[in-house]
Amino acid sequence: MKKAYAFQTGQRAAWSLEKPAGKLFLEIAEISLMNRFLLVPTFLLAAVSAASAANAVPPVAAPPKAAMAPKLVEPHLRIARSGLKGHARVALTFDACMGKADDRILSVLVSERIPATIFVTARWLKHNPQALQVFLQNPDLFELENHGQNHIPAVDKPVSIYGIASAGSPEAVRQEVQGGADAMLAAGIVPPRWFRGSTAKYDLSSIAQIRAMGYRIAGYSVNGDGGSLLGAAVTEKRIAAAKDGDVVISHINQPTHAAGEGVAKAILDLKAKGTEFVRLQDVEDTGDDQTTQ
Repeated sequence: MKKAYAFQTGQRAAWSLEKPAGKLFLEIAEISLMNRFLLVPTFLLAAVSAASAANAVPPVAAPPKAAMAPKLVEPHLRIARSGLKGHARVALTFDACMGKADDRILSVLVSERIPATIFVTARWLKHNPQALQVFLQNPDLFELENHGQNHIPAVDKPVSIYGIASAGSPEAVRQEVQGGADAMLAAGIVPPRWFRGSTAKYDLSSIAQIRAMGYRIAGYSVNGDGGSLLGAAVTEKRIAAAKDGDVVISHINQPTHAAGEGVAKAILDLKAKGTEFVRLQDVEDTGDDQTTQ
C-alpha cells in the first residue's frame, strides 16, 4: 500500500516513499532554500521598523491654554438734570493720580468759586500737602473722594490696562481701596463715599466687591482730557460741549501737560454759558453696571 505525507512551510511540498533517496534529498534542500529566501524580507522589515521607532520624534505636548482675560467695563455716570433750558447742570470731577497739583486748574476753581469733586490717591496726598490745604480750606467747593492707594486698576484678575498691571486678586483690590481711604483719613479728610479706580475700568466681580465695602463707583459721561494726553484746544472743546446731566472726568495732576490749559479755559466757557456746577454729593445720580444702585 502506498503512504503519502504532507509537509507545510509556507510553500507546499509532497513526496512519497517510492521516490529514490537522492531525489527526495534534493526536494528537501529546495524547500529549505526557499524558506531562507522568505525569511530575509521578514528580518529586513523588522530591522527597518525598529530603526524607525528609535529615530521617531516624540509627540510635542500642546501648550497650555492661556487664561481667559476678564471682561472689563468702563461705567458711565450721569447726574440729575436741571431740566431748565439754557441752564445745564454739570459735575466736574478730577483725578489726582500722582505727580503735582495743576495750579492752572486749581486757581480757576478757587477764584471763580466752581464746585468740583476731586479723586485723590494716597501717593498724591503724600507729595501735595499745599494743594491739600487749599481743598480743606474750601469745603464749600471741594468734595474729596477715594482714587486708591497706589493708582492700581481695581480689577481682581491679572490683566494689563494701558500698560498698568491690575490689582490681580480680591485681596489686592481691597488693599487698593482701603489703603486709599486710610490715607485720606490720616490727612484729615472726611471718610470717602465714592471710589474711582485707576483707568476707570473694572470687572463685574470687583465692582460687586467695592460696592460691598460701602462705596459708590464713579464713572463719567464726558472724557474731558483723554487722560491728560490731549492738546489744549481739543480738551477745551470736549469739556465746553458738556450737556445737562453730564459728569466730566479730567486730571488735576499734570501741570506740564497742554491739556490742563484746555481744562481751565473750558471751565470759564461753561460758566459764561450759565452752567450750574455741582459736586457728586449734591445731586442724585445714575450709574450703569451696578455701580450706584
